[in-house]
Amino acid sequence: MIPLEYFLAFAAVLFVIGAYGVLTKPNTLIVLMCTELMLNAANINFVAFSAFSGDAIGQVMVVMTISVAAAEVAVGIAILLNAYKVRKSTNTDDLVSMRW
Repeated sequence: MIPLEYFLAFAAVLFVIGAYGVLTKPNTLIVLMCTELMLNAANINFVAFSAFSGDAIGQVMVVMTISVAAAEVAVGIAILLNAYKVRKSTNTDDLVSMRW
């Protein structure tokens, strides 16, 4: 069996990559993808601790988190497409205002 520390280290690396992308990348689509990386890092932690403790509550939380992430992506892509239609840019610096 793989030790718990390996899963935690892998999730930490994924979360740091996602946080770096959210904080440094100017493209809104890349920011959405990096947010998904951060959510998947949390999901890995849920599954790892669920398997380690022998309880299924962590896996139930993962299913709920994945459904919320799917809704977040759908709304985020819809907003991004509308912003691109109006502003002709997906740069986060160009989309600082919700006023069109």
